Amino acid sequence: MVWMKLRMEMDSLWIRLRRMPRGFWFILLFGIGGALLFLHLEILSEMFLQQGPGMSSPRQSKEGLQAAEANPVSPMQHPNVEESKQKATTVSQEQDIGTPQITKRQRKLLKTSPQITHSKNVSLTSLPGFSAKGSLSNLSSILEARKQVMKNMCAKYKSGISRTITPDHVKYIYVEEKYKVLYCEVPKSGCSNWKRTLIVLSGKASNPDSLNHEQVHYGGYLKTLNRFNQKEIMHRLQTYKKFMFVREPLDRVVSAYRDKFENPNDYYHNLFGKPIISKYRVAPSAEALKTGNGVTFKEFVQYLLDGHRPVGMDIHWEQMNKLCHPCLIDYDLIGKFENMGEESNFLLRMIGAPDSLKLPSFKDRNPKDVRTSKEITEKYFSQVSLMERQRAYDFYYMDYLMFNYSKPFNDLY
Repeated sequence: MVWMKLRMEMDSLWIRLRRMPRGFWFILLFGIGGALLFLHLEILSEMFLQQGPGMSSPRQSKEGLQAAEANPVSPMQHPNVEESKQKATTVSQEQDIGTPQITKRQRKLLKTSPQITHSKNVSLTSLPGFSAKGSLSNLSSILEARKQVMKNMCAKYKSGISRTITPDHVKYIYVEEKYKVLYCEVPKSGCSNWKRTLIVLSGKASNPDSLNHEQVHYGGYLKTLNRFNQKEIMHRLQTYKKFMFVREPLDRVVSAYRDKFENPNDYYHNLFGKPIISKYRVAPSAEALKTGNGVTFKEFVQYLLDGHRPVGMDIHWEQMNKLCHPCLIDYDLIGKFENMGEESNFLLRMIGAPDSLKLPSFKDRNPKDVRTSKEITEKYFSQVSLMERQRAYDFYYMDYLMFNYSKPFNDLY
């Protein structure tokens, strides 16, 4: 009896469905097809993100295409602007060292997760788990974990590069023979003071504070590794201690802009200022075109992100991984500008430098200017559009991944 009732109900339902207009069936089939297509595109998108490097447009220049091939580009979006309320810190903001793989889902979590904040003037020895006796071993563990994150990123994104080291790869590496040290220069990350310290280690000066900017950079005290022959280059890479210091990428860019374009500098104003003003300023004055003075931060960012730049890149704002090639060269220490005091002392003790020698901390160029901080970086990037902020982050995305810096702004993807 129950079966008969069920069958009658099914027959009645089937009759009602058959009476439905054809348009209903068309809409139903169209909806099912759309859902299947959406699921298929989601799967393809996930596969694409896991493969790494991002897309480039057909109109990009050769330089832009090479940059796109070399760097994974984070997904673009139009974020809602909220001024970040983080304070400047003396400790680098590193992401979770144990999660180097960045998937689509993890990026969504990064967008919605709160930024990590630190108190001002935090010392590693004051953090939980640190003691005066155990601070060196804990710092050593942090530095090793930092290297491991970098190696994971190299394996993920740079595994296909040539392993041959050429003189061009080592042109920014300075050699100190007495203590057998190789230092890769990253401008705006304490490089002037590191050069002073290397000159003192070499015995060519007794006090780093006595060396002015011109002596440090143009005095010929230090040789770069590319001035040796290939055999000598490889010998030093295999036997000398190698180190580099990095800085939060957008802080470094703002620092470079302030130094080169907001202060008198005939070289940069002529070489970069004139073409930047000529291309990106609407109705520039004759005086601005003649001198190159007064480049705005927005104009500088437009130049930086342009695939057809009117003038090439410069070491002061080039991507750090392109200066020092850490996927080719196995650095013994990758330090961070944000914790320069402790990490520089750790390195100096590691190479056997005299206990009395400390890395100087003064500014020899524009000493009256306040050092670029997180708050200053936020102020400058508030002058550009939402898309330009995202694209600036994308431009330095490989540096953020390899050196384990967290997102500079909450609204970035």
